[in-house]
Amino acid sequence: MINTAIGFVGVGNMGSAILRGLLDGGTLVAENAVIFDVDAEKCSRVAQETGARAARDVADLVGSVDTVLLAVKPQSMGECLDEMGRHLAGPTLVISIAAGISTGYISNRLGESVRVVRVMPNTPAMVGAGIAGGSSGAGATEDDMALATEIFGTLGEAVTVSEELIDAVTAVSGSGPAYFFYLAEKLAEAGVKNGLPEDVAVKLARKTMEGAGALLSGSADSPAQLRRKVTSKGGTTEAALGVLDKLGFGKLVEEAVTAAAERSRELAK
Repeated sequence: MINTAIGFVGVGNMGSAILRGLLDGGTLVAENAVIFDVDAEKCSRVAQETGARAARDVADLVGSVDTVLLAVKPQSMGECLDEMGRHLAGPTLVISIAAGISTGYISNRLGESVRVVRVMPNTPAMVGAGIAGGSSGAGATEDDMALATEIFGTLGEAVTVSEELIDAVTAVSGSGPAYFFYLAEKLAEAGVKNGLPEDVAVKLARKTMEGAGALLSGSADSPAQLRRKVTSKGGTTEAALGVLDKLGFGKLVEEAVTAAAERSRELAK
């Protein structure tokens, strides 16, 4: 149970998912949740649905809590931090989930009294199956990291890395669900091209990805070991994997992850 009040700046998909996960899991009580969003209608709706208090503005929020979770888009971060900085009255823990925004950037905008933790979650957190990577910034203590880990552990799992690795975390797990969905999308399309009705192809792709993910999660075997177990010599899977290897699938994945990591670094500039 988190006994301190937490302010959520931004209650879009991820911000509201974190809030709901904490409340549903009993980690946070609604009386200790304060929310604000520039979309007043959205903020009011989430407040009604969760029991959290909707703050009048950023000043009202930061004056009510000791911990602020920033769930705003990277392009809105500068304006948001400037507004927060005008109203911070004492030591505050700021946990940011914005891609590409460094702890140093946040500290420089908010001042030395702020302790900063940077976390990169992913969208499966919306169904309690997320994985988040977190790193400590200026002034953050072990207790601050423990709180961040507790928050995101409620939504799945959380790991701690040094900040220079957060861009790689972003590329692998932050963006990773999109790669997974893209594969499912293309798998279904290929099934249709091979004669399957679209609804059947989509169901087969969806359940196959779901089942393979569950098997991977529940098995002590590595991904490579599981792949080998389903690949019979001279069989259909071997034929398919041969095409993927010939077309450089592994290299494509590597280049895609690298491109995502580089973009994350660019956002910090």
